[in-house]
Amino acid sequence: MATRKNPTDDLLAPITLAVGQEDLLLDRAVRDVVTAARAADADTDVRDLTSDQLQPGTLAELTSPSLFSERKVLVVRNAQDLGADTVKELKAYIAEPYEEITLVLLHAGGVKGKGVLDAARKAGAREVACPKMTKAADRLSFVRGEFRTLGRSATPEACQTLVDAIGSDLRELASAAAQLCADVEGTIDEAVVGRYYTGRAEASSFTVADRAVEGRAAEALEALRWSLATGVAPVLITSALAQAVRAIGKLASAPRGARPGDLARDLGMPPWKIDRVRQQMRGWSADGVADALRAVALADALSRAAGTTRSTPWKSRCPLPPPQASRGGTLRSVPLTLPLTLPLPL
Repeated sequence: MATRKNPTDDLLAPITLAVGQEDLLLDRAVRDVVTAARAADADTDVRDLTSDQLQPGTLAELTSPSLFSERKVLVVRNAQDLGADTVKELKAYIAEPYEEITLVLLHAGGVKGKGVLDAARKAGAREVACPKMTKAADRLSFVRGEFRTLGRSATPEACQTLVDAIGSDLRELASAAAQLCADVEGTIDEAVVGRYYTGRAEASSFTVADRAVEGRAAEALEALRWSLATGVAPVLITSALAQAVRAIGKLASAPRGARPGDLARDLGMPPWKIDRVRQQMRGWSADGVADALRAVALADALSRAAGTTRSTPWKSRCPLPPPQASRGGTLRSVPLTLPLTLPLPL
C-alpha cells in the first residue's frame, strides 16, 4: 500500500507529494486528502488538473485569495510533465503556500521533472510513496494490508491464492479483497478464495498470443476470455497476435546456423525472445504464417473500424494456424479458431 516517507500524518499539510507510477495508490493518496479536507469543510473546492491543463498563469488564478476564504484542494497530476514556465510558478508557490489551500502533486519519480520533487521536499512536503508493484512479494503484502484495513483476518495461504488467481492489477486485487470481506463471515481461508477465484489467472494480450502460436488452444481461449472480461482492448490482442506471428516469420527466414547474438541484432529482438520464438515456430510453415497474418489483419481492421462506427456486439473469428507436423516430416498448419468478441458496424 502507499507509505509515507516522513513522519507527518497531517493530511491537510500545505503540500502532499505522491511519488510513483501505481495508479491505484496515487488515486488513494488524492482521495485521502480530499476526504480529510471535506471532513474539515464540506464546501471544500477540489480542482483536479493534468499537467497540460496547468498552463502558465493558471496556478496564480487557482490560488488567488478567495473573498470567503474557502478551503481548496488543488491536485496536479503528472507533475513531471509540466512546462518550464509553469514549473517556475509552481516552485514559487511551494516556497510560500497558502494556509487554506492543500496542494497535491502527483509525480512519477525519476529524473524528469526532478526540480519539482526537490522543491517540494525542501519545503517539507508530506510525501507518499506509490511505487509500481512489480514483485509478487509486494502484491502479497498489499493484499495482506487490504484485509487488515478492512478489519478482517485472512490466512497466508488465502492471500497467496488470491494473488496467484488475480495477477498484478492492484485495483482487481483490492476489489477482490473487498468482495470477499463483504460476502464471507469469519476468517478468509484458501478454500474460500478458491471457490471464488480459482482459474482466474491474469491473461494479458501477450499471454493470448503466446498460447495461440504455440498451439495450446484451450489455454489460449481461457486467456482470451479473461483478457476481454478484464477490459483488455481487442486491438491490443490483435496487435500482440500480429507481433507473435511476424516474429515467427522473421526468425524462420533468417540464415540457418546464425549465432543468437547476430540474430538478435539483425531481427531487432532481445536474445531471450529469440529463444522463445525458436520454440514457438516449430511446425509452422510459410503458408501457415501468411494465413495467420491475413486472419489477424482482418480481425484488427474490424476492431479498429468498430472504434469509429456505431456498433453492436457480434462474434468475429480470428483463425490462427498453430503448428502441427504431418507424417513424413512435411510441416503443415491446422486452423485454430479464437473467438474474439469485437464490436462490429451495424
